[in-house]
Amino acid sequence: MKEKTLFGKEKTLFQNDKSLFGKDKNPSNILPAKYTLDSKIKFRCHPGVSCFTECCGNIKIILTPYDILQIRKRLHMDAAEFLHTYTEPTYLEKTDFPGVMIKLTEEGRCPFIKSKIEGCRIYSDRPTACRYYPVGMANFHEGAQEEQSSEEFYFVVKEPHCKGFEEDKTWTVREWRADQGVDKRDEMNKGWMELVMRRKSFGYQATLSEQAKRMFFMASTDLDQLRSFIFDSSFLKTYDVEQETLDRIKTDDVELLLFSYKLMASMLFGTNDIKVKPDVLKAKVQAIKKDQETTGKTMEERAEADFKKIKEEWDKAKTA
Repeated sequence: MKEKTLFGKEKTLFQNDKSLFGKDKNPSNILPAKYTLDSKIKFRCHPGVSCFTECCGNIKIILTPYDILQIRKRLHMDAAEFLHTYTEPTYLEKTDFPGVMIKLTEEGRCPFIKSKIEGCRIYSDRPTACRYYPVGMANFHEGAQEEQSSEEFYFVVKEPHCKGFEEDKTWTVREWRADQGVDKRDEMNKGWMELVMRRKSFGYQATLSEQAKRMFFMASTDLDQLRSFIFDSSFLKTYDVEQETLDRIKTDDVELLLFSYKLMASMLFGTNDIKVKPDVLKAKVQAIKKDQETTGKTMEERAEADFKKIKEEWDKAKTA
């Protein structure tokens, strides 16, 4: 199955490659057991292991918004330059949400690998997917709907080429996660992952408009562009955002990142995280009723038109 991306390139949605968080789409490499934080695993990866960096080739590494922020800051690059140089577009697994993955070299290797001995040149800021391997986390309930509980558990991926399992080092899953810095990444990625899981629950039968896809992509990959959208378009005439929040997101990228999750939840799924101003909402309701009576437009079509109007005004502001 193929889809056209925002960028006019064709990407295969379902491929026989390794995917998000190092999990192979072939479940035969996943050990048939549920692990808890206190479960023990025997594993260690270091330059002395014969397979060192082999897992850094022929792999699809999806980047989360926090990954992009941390790596581009490490490389002293703005978002547009980083995305152009080191990533290529893709669709997030089982959704029509656009995202990016690391662009491999012509040899099929991650561009951040220096050598088999030196390893990763951005190791302390490496992507979330690299930190997880070989311990993945699963969520039994993928809908991420409000007031619905979910069961989190862990699994281990054991690939034939990996010699790390032969090392004499035993950890609990909790210790492994702490050593890899996963907990912080989970905290920063949580809102974004909830958006993705919520979208998954709808399936392909409920397609997003192209405008909504572009909004999600911008919020997920380019905080500078998102900041301009918030402060330089008519956005603040429509949405009610506290001044304290505006002061934070104007200069703090992490605060803006967390705000973007709430913004997308409100725009795409109608949550109340970011509310429309009361007077604007009242006017919109009246306009929708009138529009439905005269043109027969649905609420979805009306929302898409609103997206388009805000984007057009923002584009004008950028070129003014």
